Amino acid sequence: MDHHYRLDVAWQGNRGSGTSGYRDYGRDVLLSAAGKPDLEASADPTFRGDAARWNPEELLVAALSQCHLLSYLHSAVRHGIVVTEYVDEPVGTMSQVGQGGHFVEVVLRPRVTITDAGLVGAATQIHAEASANCFIAASVNFPVRHEPTVVVAAAG
Repeated sequence: MDHHYRLDVAWQGNRGSGTSGYRDYGRDVLLSAAGKPDLEASADPTFRGDAARWNPEELLVAALSQCHLLSYLHSAVRHGIVVTEYVDEPVGTMSQVGQGGHFVEVVLRPRVTITDAGLVGAATQIHAEASANCFIAASVNFPVRHEPTVVVAAAG
């Protein structure tokens, strides 16, 4: 079964002379999709982008983290693990070589809070299952590692 994802990407960086020179245009982009808030994007500041806007590299890391989170929550339900909180501090590493480059890895650092102390081991183990079920992780050609922490919710 195929799924399609449609959005609009509009460059907003024409300063009046288009791409007449490398320093003559902005990297600002507006991402939009029907029924959703617009997302202001740009290039990474290293590549003359606006640091106040999301860049493609951050969006890729965010997509991997969010996909893992959603896959993990699904796995938790399947294994009878009640998750009450999930936060992540992912870090992606990109290696630039000349004009090109590529990601070499993304490390997800999810901190998961569960209700049953007897399921901490299982809650840690299902990160592998969540990774295998993440469509975005399955689509990239670099490692997506996990350094999870599982804690038990305080009583009361």
